Amino acid sequence: MFRCAAVVASLVLALAAQAAETVYLETLDLTKMRQGYGQAQVNQSIREKPLAIAGKAFEHGVGSHARGELWVALDGGSDRFSASVGIDDNAGGAGTVVFQVLVDGKLRFDSGVMKPGQAAKAIDVDLRGAKLLLLLAEDAGDGIAYDHANWCDARFAVSGTAPRAVDPPDDQKVILTPKPGPQPRLNGPLTYGCRPGNPFLYRIPCQGTRPITFSADGLPASLRLDARTGIISGTAPARGETVVTLHAENAAGRAQRSLKIVAGDKLALTPPLGWNHWYAHYDRITDAMMRQAADVLVSSGLADVGYSFVSIDDCWMNAERQRDPLRVGPLRDDQGRLLPNKHFPDMKALTDYIHAKGLKAGIYTSPGPRTCAGFCGAWQHEAQDAGTFADWGFDLLKYDWCSYGEVCRDEQEPEKLIKPYRLMADLLAKGPRDIQLNLCQYGMGKVWEWGAGIGGQSWRTGGDLGFELSRIFEIALRNCELRAWNGPGGWNDPDYVQIGKIGNAGAMGEPKDGPLSPNEQYSFVSLWSLMACPIFYSGDMANLDEFTLNILGNAEVIDINQDPLGQCAAVSPIDDQSFLMVKDLADGTKAVGLANRGQFPKTLTAPWRLLGVGGKQTVRDVWRQKDLGAFEDGYTTEVPRRSVLLLKVAPTR
Repeated sequence: MFRCAAVVASLVLALAAQAAETVYLETLDLTKMRQGYGQAQVNQSIREKPLAIAGKAFEHGVGSHARGELWVALDGGSDRFSASVGIDDNAGGAGTVVFQVLVDGKLRFDSGVMKPGQAAKAIDVDLRGAKLLLLLAEDAGDGIAYDHANWCDARFAVSGTAPRAVDPPDDQKVILTPKPGPQPRLNGPLTYGCRPGNPFLYRIPCQGTRPITFSADGLPASLRLDARTGIISGTAPARGETVVTLHAENAAGRAQRSLKIVAGDKLALTPPLGWNHWYAHYDRITDAMMRQAADVLVSSGLADVGYSFVSIDDCWMNAERQRDPLRVGPLRDDQGRLLPNKHFPDMKALTDYIHAKGLKAGIYTSPGPRTCAGFCGAWQHEAQDAGTFADWGFDLLKYDWCSYGEVCRDEQEPEKLIKPYRLMADLLAKGPRDIQLNLCQYGMGKVWEWGAGIGGQSWRTGGDLGFELSRIFEIALRNCELRAWNGPGGWNDPDYVQIGKIGNAGAMGEPKDGPLSPNEQYSFVSLWSLMACPIFYSGDMANLDEFTLNILGNAEVIDINQDPLGQCAAVSPIDDQSFLMVKDLADGTKAVGLANRGQFPKTLTAPWRLLGVGGKQTVRDVWRQKDLGAFEDGYTTEVPRRSVLLLKVAPTR
């Protein structure tokens, strides 16, 4: 009898399968598919070639790229999902991809690590009664280079409601940061480094209703404070430390805060904060855009929480060939002096404009003959260019490796990696201005071990993040492994913050809404604050919305980044998709991140023993600027998908 029942059930399923309609994956709305590079392709690979895995061609399918995800609403109408998955034959390199299928939050297929040339693996998943399907192409933990992920012959057997691609869950732009009150709130670093005798410029970051009257006790005689603007200027004092008490007063109240001015050899005693044009404007940048960015940095309130740099990236010089004729011209004048292109008619006037707002100006070049975008570099003109940047009035130099590899082929590592940066650092240190040096050479030669020693203030620890935005959690974990080399005067730099409206890094496109979900955008700044790394926003300043401003402008989040200890958080793994970050703060409290990089909410705990504290502790939600209560042994809560819950933990009084 049981045997007959089993036969009948099999016949029913077979008949149902025959009656089911076939819906191919490529017919869904693939604009909903998020991936680490490019756009999902219909019936072809990401390189727009015929789909092929290990020599086998496929007529139907979707060509994508890790890290990729597609959410599909099923609503109980689909019976099965089947596909053949693997790395496309035209990937052109040693990619690695892990394909996964999750049904209503449960893992139903895992390919393991797949490599080029490996035969396709078959997926056949029962979907009866299921509500939500998630297709993932993960990067196997080694980056996304050549991770060309094919979903071949991917199809649904549908007997009811048709499947449809949807946005990820919990994707609402919820504003968490409270608006600042009318009373003054003094922000910014508690310690500030400068070189004796050089020009000094510092805009006191302060929220509150304007007008605000500023004053200072203990200000060195060589400095003056504009009581209306809060801008301190003049000449840096003699070598030593001076503690200044800053005061701010308006009709709603008053505030005070100490600032230690340290005149000596170290700059960047806290991570630099500011804006860089690259991921918004690429080779379209102009003098007018730079001035507008300075205006918005002030008018938006970002300068009031400590953002101070307005930085040009590549493409401000002349090139021999370029799509914009106004950027083509002689690279240098008859004396070898570097020439800006026609979009930058007066560099000194530009920095004067930025400085008049109490802000600092950053510039860019390469130690090679050309920059990454093909514009004039500093090769064999290093001393002249360093002097020019000082004459123009710049305060930061991003020095990008680019074409230097072409002129140092006969040199031996690690010296060839160090040589150009040591040379420029020495030139800047001997110059008449404080110019911070950012070593942009993508982490080669373990730059974090020697960057500070040769005179740099920050150094990139990896490649351009614009090509790896889906990996912000993984990038942060990698950066935290280097925490021993991070601290006052020298900072590990995992690249710029890219939220709000940004351009596509591959196509250098016009700014539009970026690929990160609202949760991931909060996570981005939470991670960068916990790491104590530079925060340079690189989105479109002309189109800042309230959601983006609420993420960039939370004073308590920035305080964690600017803490004078300069400590990068230590990481404690919880499981393969979640981890705990703990950062000591100068006031004896802890900054804590409960990080869930998975695709579904998780309940996570921050136990006091892992924080090195005991007894009752008060927990504060830093994004909401709200105390959550006192807890005895730890704090447990649900953390949304792709989120970091940023907390401050202090002994309960």
